[in-house]
Amino acid sequence: MRFVSWNVNGLRACMQKGFLESFFQLDADFFCLQETKLQPGQVELDLPGYRQFWCSAEKKGYSGTAIFAKKQPLSVVYGVGVPELDMEGRMITLEYDGFFIVTCYTPNAQEGLKRLDFRLQWDEAFRQRLQRLAVDKPVIACGDLNVAHQEIDLKNPGPNRGNAGFSREERESFGALLDAGFTDTFRYLHPEQTGAYSWWSYRFNARKNNAGWRIDYFLASNALQSQILAAQIHSEVTGSDHCPVSLELQLEA
Repeated sequence: MRFVSWNVNGLRACMQKGFLESFFQLDADFFCLQETKLQPGQVELDLPGYRQFWCSAEKKGYSGTAIFAKKQPLSVVYGVGVPELDMEGRMITLEYDGFFIVTCYTPNAQEGLKRLDFRLQWDEAFRQRLQRLAVDKPVIACGDLNVAHQEIDLKNPGPNRGNAGFSREERESFGALLDAGFTDTFRYLHPEQTGAYSWWSYRFNARKNNAGWRIDYFLASNALQSQILAAQIHSEVTGSDHCPVSLELQLEA
């Protein structure tokens, strides 16, 4: 079973840059999006064979998530379950017989870490939510989690230490999520791979120079480790400042 996740940084803009071509080439059973920046009805996608699930922010042109799934789920839940955190369309959970699939767009701590408290509240609620789900069945969680966990996960760790996405608090919070029973699937298969990034600034020719960050993830319940077949970063796919990431599992819906 194949899963793809992509922060499209505005789906309407990405559609003008080859989104549909990339969508069909990547050929996923589940295709998860973050930062769709859409309200209901603002776009119509013709995706034969897929069911579409959308979660929009109350604020127009901001945040938002989606999952396109080949199989109808048993249940669908929008949000993390905390009203004050659920106004920005950041999470969708689909339930199947054998697993849950979750897509998440984690809040950015922003310049000067001015939104760090909100970010850490989200992290705690997200972690607790995944732990509750994992009591029932394995969880696959993906998305732009807005943190580079280790120095290997960004090109220039030194000057970025303490900045949004590489602060001590955010890195420790991500570590707590892994310690709660989840595997960073890419690092599980590629523990020493350098230069593996999923986001590049639009400034300073960052993508051309591969001066990036790995902040887009597929996490899986530790119980699924033996079923991980592949975890990839598709840096050749353009259309956003992020590229898609994918996971292949020996799993049945």
